[in-house]
Amino acid sequence: MNINATLIGQIITFAIFIWFTMRYVWPPIKKAMRDREKNIANGLQAAEQGRRDLELAQRKSKQIIADAKLEASHVLERANERALQVVEEAKEEARVEGQRLLDNAKTEVEQQFNQARDQLRHEVVDIALSGAEKILEKEVDKASHKKFLQELAGDLEK
Repeated sequence: MNINATLIGQIITFAIFIWFTMRYVWPPIKKAMRDREKNIANGLQAAEQGRRDLELAQRKSKQIIADAKLEASHVLERANERALQVVEEAKEEARVEGQRLLDNAKTEVEQQFNQARDQLRHEVVDIALSGAEKILEKEVDKASHKKFLQELAGDLEK
């Protein structure tokens, strides 16, 4: 084996180059690689956290929508019940009002009937008294009495 000075110079130069690279070049490269690795890990972690947050938000939004639908159905059901209640109350009020109006009308008709009957009674009494006066003023004979009663009947028909 023939080792000459050039080979030894190259080995020394290569060793100095390796030492220089390991001392001054490699640490910044290694640091940059660690920083890049941390950035990638942080990015992956942030992406995973974002995915979990998105899933959580989707579940929450679905739950909120389901709750809103349930609440809306309850509100609609209560509104329908209230509408039916209002309709029933209106029907009952209308029935009561109709009965009241019917009772008032019956009472009024009865009062008018009683007034008409009383008025007719008074008129009959007046006519009878008038007839009696006329009879008493005249002679009481059968023919004049019959004629007078026919006139009286004619007056009653009017």
